[in-house]
Amino acid sequence: MNKTPLYSRHVALGARIIDFGGWAMPVQYTSVIEEHLTTRSAAGLFDICHMGEIDVNGTGAFYFLQHVLSRNIDGQKIGQMKLSVLATEEGGIMDDLTVYLLGENHYRLVTNASTKDKDYAWLLKVKDEKGFSQVEITDETDNIGKLDLQGPRSEDILQQVMPANLHSLKYYHFIQTQVLNIPAIVSRSGYTGENGFEIYAPHDRIGEIWDRLLQAGVDYGLKPIGLGARDTLRLESGMMLYGNDMDETTTPYEVVYGWIVNLEKDFIGRDALEKQFSGGVKRKLVGFTMWERGIARHGYKVFKDGLEAGIVTSGTHSPTLEKAIGLAFVPVELSKPGTTFDIQIRNHLAAAQVVSLPFYKKEKQYAFFNIFI
Repeated sequence: MNKTPLYSRHVALGARIIDFGGWAMPVQYTSVIEEHLTTRSAAGLFDICHMGEIDVNGTGAFYFLQHVLSRNIDGQKIGQMKLSVLATEEGGIMDDLTVYLLGENHYRLVTNASTKDKDYAWLLKVKDEKGFSQVEITDETDNIGKLDLQGPRSEDILQQVMPANLHSLKYYHFIQTQVLNIPAIVSRSGYTGENGFEIYAPHDRIGEIWDRLLQAGVDYGLKPIGLGARDTLRLESGMMLYGNDMDETTTPYEVVYGWIVNLEKDFIGRDALEKQFSGGVKRKLVGFTMWERGIARHGYKVFKDGLEAGIVTSGTHSPTLEKAIGLAFVPVELSKPGTTFDIQIRNHLAAAQVVSLPFYKKEKQYAFFNIFI
């Protein structure tokens, strides 16, 4: 398995290590519930060094990205990041990623770990086939380390180790700065629904930042957090996981990404998505809560009036809400909040109800459902 530069630190902290898409990653240090609640109430530090970073440079970078991204990035400012989708010709989601504008004609795509190699190969193929000779595409993943610091005390902790004022940093914006005198990029963003930050620094120095943050956060309740709690946190916040809730067989309009598709520009997959938008989708990804005991897991079948109607993509027990929640694909006629259906859990059917997303929302909300980014 691949190992991040923090692997030995996870082992020293007693983390349980699992194979996550070919990476040796910590799934938990103490317990998923404890780590989840720590992030909601105080702060959590996540090793996300397995994520991918692909740089797109050159005078043709903007036009190239306009061609491959579903979203119109015209007007994006240096210091701003945007969420977008790479779509296939058929309109399927090849990846959902964030686009950082680092400088004039210099973009960075932050991809899912499992899709980075596929994304990179596809971007190079499009560049060559479409004649974008003034574009340079480089895989920077091995040079960059990434941490997520999430939770209500995250700003207090991070501010101790960097000179730039974080208070004025807006959601889905970033600064190129220093952390512990180490060159870094810090964005106010994350995957938990909490106020928090994503921190990028040189791969060989990310461990110094990890160590110092854990020290700085002792009095604030900061703990290292594994992938188990990362999953429950993102699901409570209504955020999708690539490979579970979406892939190349699903389209942005079938999930919660219709708002990052701009049909007024030409991009790969546009014709298929325009056709789907005009004709309407046949299925939708919905959030649900369980009425009866049981947790619906990925792959469990959905039934309506005794007939198979859909499939669960993600499910868990919500530590914050103290009930079972999940996401499922169902026919569009079953997608309205308040609709009920059954989910087969082992040998019995358990009742569930469609609810609006996100399941969990802070009084001051940072999830993208309330702030278009």
